[in-house]
Amino acid sequence: MSSPFSIPNYRYYWLARLLSMLAGSAMMLIIGWQVYNIARETMSPAESAAQLGLVGLIQFVPLFALTPVTGWIADRLDRRLITRLTLGAQLACAALLGWLTYTDALSLPALFAVAAVLGVARAFAGPAFGALAPNLVPSELLPKAIALSSTAWQVGLIVGPALGGLLHDWQSAAPYALSAVLFAIAILAMSLIGRVPRPEVDRERHPIRQMIDGLSYVRTNRLVLGAITLDLFAVFLAGSTALLPIYARDILRVGSEGLGQLSAAPAVGAALTALLFSFRPIKQGVGTKMLVAVVVFGIATILFGLSTSFPLSLLCLFVVGSADMFSVYVRQSLIQLHTPDAMRGRVGAVSQLTISASNELGDAESGFLAAAIGPVAAVVAGGVGAIAITLLWARLFPQLRLARSFDPPDLSGELRPKETTT
Repeated sequence: MSSPFSIPNYRYYWLARLLSMLAGSAMMLIIGWQVYNIARETMSPAESAAQLGLVGLIQFVPLFALTPVTGWIADRLDRRLITRLTLGAQLACAALLGWLTYTDALSLPALFAVAAVLGVARAFAGPAFGALAPNLVPSELLPKAIALSSTAWQVGLIVGPALGGLLHDWQSAAPYALSAVLFAIAILAMSLIGRVPRPEVDRERHPIRQMIDGLSYVRTNRLVLGAITLDLFAVFLAGSTALLPIYARDILRVGSEGLGQLSAAPAVGAALTALLFSFRPIKQGVGTKMLVAVVVFGIATILFGLSTSFPLSLLCLFVVGSADMFSVYVRQSLIQLHTPDAMRGRVGAVSQLTISASNELGDAESGFLAAAIGPVAAVVAGGVGAIAITLLWARLFPQLRLARSFDPPDLSGELRPKETTT
């Protein structure tokens, strides 16, 4: 067995991952576009940028509040059921926004309310999706499975925004209708996944203690802690996606179609990189290469911030996505392989919290900073910050530099679970 695709359960999982990302990325692009344009009808550009930041903040707050609970639930309940329920919630959000858009009843409060619900759904979906993948493939195929899963994720980021922008130009409610259909098919794919091994639940240990265990594991495992927090601070500072509507409308002046291309450019770079790793995974010097990739990510972000050329901006965003995917591939492989299955839901929840903090909260930071000092200065400062954080983390967490390969460690002494079948 040389490919995760030879396993039927993984194929269904991969399809659900792809379709849900297609739907979600198309939705979020249009939500951002609608928020900015509705705000611009009555607000200044700076105030409108702050509204984009508010969208990210609204999505982050429920994730922050629910992280201990979502990780514990992913380790205790059927992970397949959790993913189906959260996909259903996102389907309902897509249908509602489609109806409000079609009937011209859309408003900023409605968009913010749906963003909050999406934040809750993603809070529960992330740990369950992430912890389920290692249950579907043997450990030796896990790096390839992560690369293929990341490919599905990034292909969704490529095609979703492009489709969203094109469909919105044709009919404003069409992107939401497409998202609802894709979420429905994703639910069907998740329903086709058969029985998978699950860790035995320790029912004598208090649930709150189990939640704390996940945080304690991350805190004491220096490699896992360093990998998770590197993403948190680097992407938090250098994230520029929330400001793409500003660049598309006011700086590059390319409209909603150009916005779709700007949103897709980093995903193209990421998808091609993930596809390469699915066939030719890196084997040596993985930690050092990850740190170099984050530095490249910061440099490309700086160049994008300074660019006034649409082709150059697309190229910079392509490099941003490729470097970020390189880092994600190494980081997620190390985290999964250095975490016992009984802890993967809770550790995944902590990882998702930092990812969301770097993305949604980073979007909020970008929007608010752009309102204060301007979008160009905000993006450039973020790129410089990401480089500085990487150099600092290389010293604070030498375990990252010393990670040589993806050889699975011996976790026999770290909460090795018994397996049951569901």
